[in-house]
Amino acid sequence: MKSDTLHTMDESLQYMDESLDTMEAVDGNAGIDKTITLTVPDDKEGERLDVYLTSIMEGSRSYVQQLIKSGAVTVNQKAAKSNLKLTAGSKIFVAVPKPQAVEVKPEDIPLDILYEDHDIIIINKPRGMVVHPAVGNYTGTLVNALLFHCKDLSGINGEIRPGIVHRLDKDTSGVMMAAKNDLAHIGLAEQVKAHSATRTYYALVHGNIVEERGTIKAPIGRHPKDRMKMAVVFENSKEAITHFTVVERFGKHTLVQCVLETGRTHQIRVHFAHIGHPVVNDPFYGYRKMDFPIEGQALHSFSLALKHPISGQDMYFEAPLPEDFLACLDYAKTHNV
Repeated sequence: MKSDTLHTMDESLQYMDESLDTMEAVDGNAGIDKTITLTVPDDKEGERLDVYLTSIMEGSRSYVQQLIKSGAVTVNQKAAKSNLKLTAGSKIFVAVPKPQAVEVKPEDIPLDILYEDHDIIIINKPRGMVVHPAVGNYTGTLVNALLFHCKDLSGINGEIRPGIVHRLDKDTSGVMMAAKNDLAHIGLAEQVKAHSATRTYYALVHGNIVEERGTIKAPIGRHPKDRMKMAVVFENSKEAITHFTVVERFGKHTLVQCVLETGRTHQIRVHFAHIGHPVVNDPFYGYRKMDFPIEGQALHSFSLALKHPISGQDMYFEAPLPEDFLACLDYAKTHNV
C-alpha cells in the first residue's frame, strides 16, 4: 500500500512536496517563480494574514512576514500588512520567489528510533516536526536530525530530501521510514508503488459515523480554486481509495482506523472531509479549532508493515498513540463530545 503522499515510482524518486517546495528565502534578485491564488474560507474570517499563511505553508511565520513586507503578498489586489484581519472570500496572491540553493546541515536533534540497520531507519515522528527543509524551515527538520544521526543517507531525492522515501505532514505524527543508501531507497519506493508496504492510521473525526466499516472511493486532485489544497474532483485527478473501521464512538466524534489502498496527498483528510466527517483540528479541511488539547490535525501513522529492501525479511513496526492524541480521546469521553 502506498503512503498518502506518493503517487507513482517517479514521484517517489523525485519526491514532490505539495507544500510549496519551490518557495525559498526571499531574495529581491531571485525573480518570481509563480503566483499562487488563495481564497479565504469562511472559518478563517477575522484571522491575521500572517497567521493564516503560516498555517498553510510550511515556512516559519517570520518568513511569511518577510514575504508580506517585501510586497510579495497582496489581498484583493492591494498591498497588505501582516496584522490584516481577513474577510471570508478575499483573494490572496502570493508571488513565489525562484528557489535558491540551500545547504542542509546536520543537527543534534533527538529521534525516537523504532528500528535501524545499515540500510534503513524507522522513526516515530513527533507532531510539529517538518520532514525536510523548505520555505524558511531550513533547520529543526527530520532531515537535519537524520543527517546528524546517520551521517549517510540515500541521495535519490537530492540534497534537500536525502533518505526521504515518503513524508508525513508537519502535524501528523507516527511511523516513518527513511533509506540510508540508494539501493534501499529504490527497494522501499517499489513497495510503495506496489501497495505492498502497508500503513495504518488512526484519526479522530467529527460526527458519528454510522457504519462499522466502509470504503471511501473518490478521486483526488488539486482544489480548483485554492491550489494549496487537495479536493475530491473529477477532472485532473487520480483514483483514491480509503478503507476505514470504527474503533470507538463518542458523543459527537468517532475514532477510526484507516488503511490506504492508494496514496494521494492529504488522502485521509480530504476523504473524511468529503463525507462530512473532517479530522479534528484540521487547519485545511476541518472546522475552527475547538477545545481539543492538540496542535494540528488528530491524525497518527500507527503502523508500518514492509519487507526489508535488501534481505527481504518481513518487518512490522508500531508507534503508540502520542500523549496529545490520547488527551483528545480522554476529552471526548469526559465531555461527551
